Amino acid sequence: MDILSSQANLAGYKAVVESFANFEKAIPMMMTAAGTIPAAKVLVVGAGVAGLQAIATAKRMGAIVFATDVRMASKEQVESLGGKFLTVEGAENLETEGGYAKEASDDFKKKQEQLLSETLKKIDIVICTALIPGKKAPVIIKEDMINNMQSGSIIYDLAAIQGGNTAYTKVDEVIDKNGVKIMGESNILNKLPTSASNLYAKNVFNFVSNLYDKENKKININLDDEIIEKTLIK
Repeated sequence: MDILSSQANLAGYKAVVESFANFEKAIPMMMTAAGTIPAAKVLVVGAGVAGLQAIATAKRMGAIVFATDVRMASKEQVESLGGKFLTVEGAENLETEGGYAKEASDDFKKKQEQLLSETLKKIDIVICTALIPGKKAPVIIKEDMINNMQSGSIIYDLAAIQGGNTAYTKVDEVIDKNGVKIMGESNILNKLPTSASNLYAKNVFNFVSNLYDKENKKININLDDEIIEKTLIK
């Protein structure tokens, strides 16, 4: 029934595909008679549903993948997919009871900036997925960080529609800063219409089916069902 998860999964996959299509180098390591091409280095910011799918997709295509998230529970998930989890020294677990990220403290943000600033110097592609429910997306990648990135690098910002995770993100525009391309669309799922619609239809069908009493063949608003109870407007 979880529409957010099904759609975020597709968004994470497509963000990697779009980034790789705009990257002007090979993604996997290639050893040839003419020399060796090193594997592309990918950083995924935010390891929720979209981020984890981005990690899995990038790994399948031969990239070296790093990831960071304020939720410490995501470390094991990132590593299970073959990614390297970047941990902020002395990090606290910034996870709500619902499993989402909450806003970080100023001290955490400062340490995260230092870690990211050094990491981004050697990263080729960045996939940004960090969101805080009900709030503007946090600006995680600042101007000076982008200025220090290698020319030819790509940043794909899935948080663009909520303000973006970078200082330069603009919705539906490709911004070029010293050779670094920053991309972000209002709805990346428009590029996967069939898959997105199929999953959305299944989400809605499962939700409506839960409202139907098959035995008595009628709609039953069962308030003892946690899902139904929490979707009612009172």
